[in-house]
Amino acid sequence: MTALHELSLREAAARVRRRETSSVELVRAALARIAAVEPAVGAFLTVTEAEALAAAEAIDRRVAAGEDPGPLGGVPVGIKDMICTAGIRTTAGSRILERFVPSYDATVTARLKRAGAVVVGKLNCDEFAMGSSTENSALGTTRNPWDGSRVPGGSSGGSGAAVAAGECHAALGTDTGGSVRLPAAFCGVVGLKPTYGRVSRYGVIAYASSLDQVGPLARDVADAALVLEAIAGHDAADSTASPRPVPSYSAVLEQGVRGLRLGLPREYFVEGMQPEVEAGVRAAVRELERLGAVIEPVSLPHTEYAIATYYLIATAEASSNLARYDGIRYGLRIPADSLGAMYETSRAAGFGTEVKRRIMLGTYALSAGYYDAYYLKAQQVRTLIRRDFEQAFQHCEALVTPVAPTTAFRLGEKVADPLTMYLSDIFTISVNLAGLPGLVVPCGFDTAGLPIGLQVIGRPFDEETVLRVGAAYERATEWHRRRPGI
Repeated sequence: MTALHELSLREAAARVRRRETSSVELVRAALARIAAVEPAVGAFLTVTEAEALAAAEAIDRRVAAGEDPGPLGGVPVGIKDMICTAGIRTTAGSRILERFVPSYDATVTARLKRAGAVVVGKLNCDEFAMGSSTENSALGTTRNPWDGSRVPGGSSGGSGAAVAAGECHAALGTDTGGSVRLPAAFCGVVGLKPTYGRVSRYGVIAYASSLDQVGPLARDVADAALVLEAIAGHDAADSTASPRPVPSYSAVLEQGVRGLRLGLPREYFVEGMQPEVEAGVRAAVRELERLGAVIEPVSLPHTEYAIATYYLIATAEASSNLARYDGIRYGLRIPADSLGAMYETSRAAGFGTEVKRRIMLGTYALSAGYYDAYYLKAQQVRTLIRRDFEQAFQHCEALVTPVAPTTAFRLGEKVADPLTMYLSDIFTISVNLAGLPGLVVPCGFDTAGLPIGLQVIGRPFDEETVLRVGAAYERATEWHRRRPGI
């Protein structure tokens, strides 16, 4: 019999509705799993046992009264620690916010709760979501459940690891340059970065405001679709949240890919890629072709400029966003003799090395005399990258690509070489620059037993097609059913 913590989100919610399992039983199973595996994984920064059990009891009372508990009713979920939770510590993985307790829920948090989900805790991440391995967290190391000597990806590494290890049935992450999709690939789960504006950013601690987007991580495509339905939609508190109606993503998952034209970008198969990654992705593309999709080669010629473009735009926006951490209003304060000294000492003690690096890069790019040469030029190249995708989508309904050049690398392997670390996001960054939806599904394993991911990129606000492609591939394969032996 399947253990409660191993159930899909859909099955767990259905059992609660049918009164076959109580929400309290699901939450207790999740808390027991967290206690059992956290010493080896380190995905959670805060476990909200008392709050989760109280919420579960409330769900069970509603079910007993004959009420509908919601599509996610009674199911344990985790939330990346970049996302505000009322009365629950929200750190962004940083010393400067180590004791910050928000007075309000982010819109996505509130919508999860409204859909009946039970929050069991806050998940580790790279500090202010700046990183590809979760090694930049100031509050602890998260390990990959498939191999404890490997990274889980970043910046939403805690979210990917927690779902893969069975500590929660789904989780929320944020994706600024690949931060949902890379952990999904490295941890062997499904991750979705929605179109920019599909999901509200209100209450999400800002890194780069024109790139950040909240997305789900789950065990399969159908679970991810269900979570997206719960959190997507217009929000008056976020001017960038689209007023477009939210479709039923679950309704399209059975449609298959027969007749769909899928583009294969030649620039996404680069020299130096791990051969097993390329082989796994190409095998997945052949499977989609066997299922009836038409595969067409396409070109995205400005891909080679994506890394440089991203690290100018994102750092410039970070420089502006992180200026609010001044030691006065909230967060860490180190007393000093003058206001200027207090700013310096508070930020020096509160920010980690990578965050300081990106603030300085961004401040330089925005400074007088350099703005046109760097930031403005990067915005112009961003337009060219978006136009590449527009051209490709004239011929294709979606694109299929690798997620990263390698599988999960070893802890400490790239920490001393920031540029090599940045290259981990080479296949994901363009999607954020263009504001497109991107889905990751497991598509194989390398000889070390580490997961390989397939990325499906869609047109703006066409999450339906990327989910449809992912679901069709899942039905034809078994990769997403494998679980780490932790």
